[in-house]
Amino acid sequence: MAPDRRVLARDLGVVAPLRTAEAPLSASQGARPALGLVLTGGGARAAYQVGALAYVAERCPGLSFPILTGVSAGAINATFLAGFRGSLAAASRELGSAWKRLTVDRVFHSDTFSLLLSALRWAMAMVSAGAPVVSRVRSLVDTTPLREFLGETIDLDGIDANITAGRLRALALTTTSYTTGQTVTFVQGAPDVPTWERVMRRGVRDRITVDHVMASAAVPLVFPAVRVDEEYYGDGAVRQGAPLAPAVHLGADRILALAVRYVPPEGRVLRKFVGEPPPAQVMAHLLHSVFLDSLDADAERLDRINELLDRVPADARPPDRLRRIELLVIRPSQDIGAIAMELAETIPANVRLLLRGLGAHRARNADFLSYFMFGEPFVGRLIDLGYEDAARNWPALARFLCVPEE
Repeated sequence: MAPDRRVLARDLGVVAPLRTAEAPLSASQGARPALGLVLTGGGARAAYQVGALAYVAERCPGLSFPILTGVSAGAINATFLAGFRGSLAAASRELGSAWKRLTVDRVFHSDTFSLLLSALRWAMAMVSAGAPVVSRVRSLVDTTPLREFLGETIDLDGIDANITAGRLRALALTTTSYTTGQTVTFVQGAPDVPTWERVMRRGVRDRITVDHVMASAAVPLVFPAVRVDEEYYGDGAVRQGAPLAPAVHLGADRILALAVRYVPPEGRVLRKFVGEPPPAQVMAHLLHSVFLDSLDADAERLDRINELLDRVPADARPPDRLRRIELLVIRPSQDIGAIAMELAETIPANVRLLLRGLGAHRARNADFLSYFMFGEPFVGRLIDLGYEDAARNWPALARFLCVPEE
């Protein structure tokens, strides 16, 4: 059954449970070139996306996403999928295995000496008045382990192979240029894939490398900026006010977005904090504004544009080449911060000590912790949650992906 084209942005993470089908379905009819997948950022929270993809791939043999876009940790997932030479089901299994191997010490040097040395350098920089001896302070942590992990895990040559074979139209990774302040989306795709120029954001063609992935995921100050060609870049979510835009520019008319922001059911209020907030709580709100909030705002704009197009007479040309775009958003049905607090003691002791210094242990929902809790059991819980949420809402997903219902 085709999806209801009047339902333009359906949020699956907070609806009532839906009955799932009993047997796998073929998705050969659902892999249209205009289907795009948008993967948002959020540090370790992005493991949730892997579980949702695993269920979709399991129920839709043959499904593919010709248009893949990602930012921050979502850029890691998108690049892995773009380079994988096999089915979506196999890719999601391998990606889940990779996430479970991605422990804190494989993201950044987390031994006590490295963390103390970093803290000492920052302290010296604060009182040095810019003395050259300490001018090389770049970030809180050294992400060399993550670079090595990505180089071992992602098949970058597979991106071109999949484009040539027609399985992939384009991969787009979004970064923030520290040189110009613009949001820059690097695109590797078919020869006719377009680029774009908008206010403070542009798309450029390039061959995706580990540098591009690292740049997209380089959380400001926490991770070092990354040089690509002659400029330095950081996390693409910082100034990305339109996370759906790259997929739209690349031609998607149906977009599946995998978000990592929990929205409580109507009438329920998230925990309230009393008293002066610790630094970790303030930083959690900042990270939320960077990684989690822009997708919802962009989805709201998309709804309004679609509503406007509904009012355009059938025999009239839509203004400014606008077109209807269907959006389906999957998001967590559980509070990821609450899961992080439950598993906080599983963080390595030295990292936990550093975070306690920021007051993370007093921010009850541990939202700040959730961005940096790489590895088991936290990652496994998020993968399972993504899988369960996709299963719970399978009928809506099936309709959206144009999979015939049983």
